[in-house]
Amino acid sequence: MAEADLRHRDRRGEWLPDPLPAPSALFSWPLRLWPALKSLVAFYWPYNVFYTVLAVVCWLWFTPDLSRTGTFSVGWIAEIYARNAVLIIVLYGSVHLRLYIQRAQEMRHKFSNRWPSTNNRTFLFGNQTRDNMFWTLVSGGLIWTAYEAVTLWLYANGVLPAIAFATSPVYFVLLMLAIPLLRNFHFYWVHRLTHWKPLYKSAHYLHHKNVNPGPWSGLSMHPIEHLLYFSGVLLHWVIPSHPLHAMFHLMHAGVAPVPGHTGFFKIEVGEEHEINNGGYFHYLHHKYFDCNYGGEIIPLDKWFGSFFDGSPKSEVKMRARRRRLKGAAS
Repeated sequence: MAEADLRHRDRRGEWLPDPLPAPSALFSWPLRLWPALKSLVAFYWPYNVFYTVLAVVCWLWFTPDLSRTGTFSVGWIAEIYARNAVLIIVLYGSVHLRLYIQRAQEMRHKFSNRWPSTNNRTFLFGNQTRDNMFWTLVSGGLIWTAYEAVTLWLYANGVLPAIAFATSPVYFVLLMLAIPLLRNFHFYWVHRLTHWKPLYKSAHYLHHKNVNPGPWSGLSMHPIEHLLYFSGVLLHWVIPSHPLHAMFHLMHAGVAPVPGHTGFFKIEVGEEHEINNGGYFHYLHHKYFDCNYGGEIIPLDKWFGSFFDGSPKSEVKMRARRRRLKGAAS
């Protein structure tokens, strides 16, 4: 391991990014306009801009026309699953290939100093990556597709309140921009729900086998959790939306877990450039389980006392919170 890399690791070999996670300035009070604007730009660029473009491309060229989706048919539903599976394999697989098979940057910027398990009976097939791929492509891909197929069927049959870009262009664009924020809000509450003991023991435990997550860990969940996780699309069953909005909502849920689960703080591109991948905030959740349930853009964890940035000071607060909760439960 390079000497420069060692300087960023604690005594246990864990990577400590600089700076540590901090609540977004977007919802701080009093509002500071410039930091809030920077937080918003960082939230959308580059990942959410990429997901938006990807959704538009897939809607225009790789989604069955509504003239076909008015009647359930294996053909068009299989096309949606094939598109979703290709997206998963290309996006999840390419990151895994570079960082974990080629090991192009070795341990540089990797949070844990360990690689994913390859001989561990905790996982299906005794292999963490194969286990994650199975749950992602089989359970995740099928439930994502099922939500999308039913939603397109409802749009095609005039059941859902629909809009068109030509008649509501401003609302159309604003709703597209809002979807990543709405997903962040929805994810926090669904994630807190899955940490309710009965749901954790029956479903969410499967995702938390990945104490040392990799790219394929992001969508590796129990079918019960996938049903809850993708349920954000039900918003578009209620509010006026275009079918693209619903498809984007599901696609965002399907592909956005990649950066937060790469296990690396930065991804090196060439010899001189790096993409700030973030992910440390959610990595801490996988490591400690009872903190950082949401994302950083909407500071729900800060507001509800579960924010943890990995610093010794924050760890003292987290232990005190655990003692209070344990005392209240007893």
